[in-house]
Amino acid sequence: MNLLLTGVTVTDPNSKHNQKICDVRVVQGKIAEIERTLKPLENEQVINGQGAYLAPGFFDLNCSIGDPGFETKEDIKTATAAAQAGGFTGLAVLPHTKPVVHSKGEVEYIINKAKNNLVDVYPLGAISHDLEGKELAELFDMKNAGAIAFTDGNKPITDDGFMSRALQYCKGIDGLLIVYPENKAIAGKSQVNESKTSVLLGMKGMPALAEEMHISRDIFLAAYHQAPVHITSISTAGSVALIKKAKKDGLQISCDVAAHHLVFTEELLNDFDSNYKIKPPLRGRADIKALMAGLKDGTIDAVSSQHRPHEPEFKDVEFEIAAYGIIALQTVLPLLVSAGLDAAQIVKKLSINPRKLLKLPVPVIAVGENANFVVFNPAEKWEYNSTTNFSKSTNTPLLDRTMTGKVQLVYNNNQFQVYG
Repeated sequence: MNLLLTGVTVTDPNSKHNQKICDVRVVQGKIAEIERTLKPLENEQVINGQGAYLAPGFFDLNCSIGDPGFETKEDIKTATAAAQAGGFTGLAVLPHTKPVVHSKGEVEYIINKAKNNLVDVYPLGAISHDLEGKELAELFDMKNAGAIAFTDGNKPITDDGFMSRALQYCKGIDGLLIVYPENKAIAGKSQVNESKTSVLLGMKGMPALAEEMHISRDIFLAAYHQAPVHITSISTAGSVALIKKAKKDGLQISCDVAAHHLVFTEELLNDFDSNYKIKPPLRGRADIKALMAGLKDGTIDAVSSQHRPHEPEFKDVEFEIAAYGIIALQTVLPLLVSAGLDAAQIVKKLSINPRKLLKLPVPVIAVGENANFVVFNPAEKWEYNSTTNFSKSTNTPLLDRTMTGKVQLVYNNNQFQVYG
């Protein structure tokens, strides 16, 4: 069906219509017209976009889907349903499945399973075989099969020599390493941020040092090999300072932050709610202030969901034995609104930069382009509950709350979905 959006504010730095209020017509999957006003045609669905923003579809750099092997947590169907409800038209999915995505066979499986979907699903291949950090996975074969980057997910690469070899190899095949920063020798078995809060909770704290030492190592190796490194899920003020200096020095360092680390603080752990147990742990207000500053000055390139679905038996238990992570695809936009980002900042960090980092085509709101966009209203409220949650899992502290920042429509691959 053809579509007419009326009165939307185009928010796309690559479009000549950026910041203009327009009517937009989509015909057979392509943007056909963009004008100040357009008259509806016969057999055309009209969507009133007054007060809403039209932008390239969001893209997530850090998403966990259980397929293959852990479909009871999330499968491709439920993950993409949650993603599109959150405004995402593209997902980079982590390799920690069963089997691990460490050869071309698993890459091809995901690509084939996700075909003909509104949401584009891109596999991330494992850096190491079975995520063990000992032997390089089949990086070249996976890249040829369609893997867009390489990561061991939430498992840090602890062996310095292995990380050095992986960087050297990836540079040779024009591949990107996405690494999680945690010095396990320093972090130990701690589960919360090291602070007054951890003392009050009676739990061993994880110092910011564990994250920052790991980042320092990767910066040194990136400089030595003159190779790119993307550091995912940073969470401390010290990490922002290190990456800011590395960028100033001309190194190929990029990074992202999970949306919840811009809003949630460690004080939320006082009731031992395991839904707030994430990795890296929730930090302090000074860290949030530094992360926000890093977002605005360009130190932090992108925002990710860090979507981690789990069955109830992994979360509805004592805090110490609960699994890390929350479902997040549908709450990224409301959290960024809550953090104070405006529409242009949201689009830059969620739509434009993630695709640039992965060297993927960036959708443009322009006549003749394929329609790949999201329409969202940062002021509209909606209820996040069992009816509106499209994930298979429910491990989030935000369920049964009123959220501000609503996705009204997503369009991609000649398919669209309207959310009333």
